[in-house]
Amino acid sequence: MSARRLTLIDLFRPADDDLPPRPRSRRDWVLDSVLFVAAVVLGATSLVTSKRHGLHEPLIAVDALCGVAACLALWGRRRWPFAVGLVSLLISGVSSFAGPAGVIGLYTVAAYRRWQMALFLAVINLALLPAERTIHPQGGSPASYYITGVLGTAVIVAWGMFRRGRLAAQRERLLRARAEEQLRLEQIRHLERERIAREMHDVLAHRISLLSMHAGALEFRPDASPEEISRAAGVIRASAHQALEDLRTVIGFLRGGAEGEGPQPPQPTLAALPDLLEESREAGMRLNADVRIEDLSTVPETTGRNALRIVQEALTNARKHAGSASVDLRIDGAPTEGLTIDVHNPALVLTAAATQIPGSGTGLVGLAERATLSGGHLEYGPDGNGGFRLRAWLPWPR
Repeated sequence: MSARRLTLIDLFRPADDDLPPRPRSRRDWVLDSVLFVAAVVLGATSLVTSKRHGLHEPLIAVDALCGVAACLALWGRRRWPFAVGLVSLLISGVSSFAGPAGVIGLYTVAAYRRWQMALFLAVINLALLPAERTIHPQGGSPASYYITGVLGTAVIVAWGMFRRGRLAAQRERLLRARAEEQLRLEQIRHLERERIAREMHDVLAHRISLLSMHAGALEFRPDASPEEISRAAGVIRASAHQALEDLRTVIGFLRGGAEGEGPQPPQPTLAALPDLLEESREAGMRLNADVRIEDLSTVPETTGRNALRIVQEALTNARKHAGSASVDLRIDGAPTEGLTIDVHNPALVLTAAATQIPGSGTGLVGLAERATLSGGHLEYGPDGNGGFRLRAWLPWPR
């Protein structure tokens, strides 16, 4: 008994795949008005036919009132399809006027609710056929009456279920399109976050590693003279100021320049290489640079920017992991031949006066991606003798 009651309760409870009610559009208003008028006209015609075939006079008023109520209930069929369908079918059992409204209610349930609800109402409609013929004589043979009733009910339910399938397919396509759009937006956000992280790492890692080296020198040399301490403190202050300027520049660049803002300062290219090398030497790095390009400003802007980032990251990694080792840098190239960068340092050695600088471990990965996106390639790793080598090639169009 409890299982049967639970099944009946589940039948009346909306399912997850039931189409939710939506605000009535102008097209819906027109369609509902046409259906209401059709239900009234066809219901009145059916009532006249029943009267012509012998409907008792006292039942005419009851029939008309019930039919009008069923037709008015059609205005709520979109919000409460099952309730309107059930009520209109029950009323149609005693009112020929309500017959068309019952048909519309049955179709609405089949089109907007699960098939079990439509089957439930179809069974009720078939069960009421004998009562309808008894109360409302329509003429004709009983066989044609019941065949028409059964086939009509089947056609209405099948038509409604077909409509429901089409609506469900449209809804599924819409949900899939929204999910794909959301996925596309998430991918765009992910790529943007990666781009921001790469730019922040490229700009700040170099400056912060310089700060760490100077601070480490002060920490491990307590006997330094006041002049040396003052000079180191000045370098630290200048490096910190430059790091903040670089951070501001990168953030402004990533924002893309909002409307009304002034133009962002140009991004550094390979022409800034001498300043970068001088900063590294002032930080105590033993750097041997062999730059075989006479005029660095002739390198295209995009290629030069990527090359400068690669050199910057290579020197930063050398400071992190081989603070006391010398670094050999060679840059060579020409138009149509490409730009070659070779950075090598001997065995990875950390002296007592150098602090190990933590890193994210993604700098070289980001450089490799940068080189690949620009049409070049980058390789890095141990050289087999305890040292480390980084080689990159970037295209240099004419």
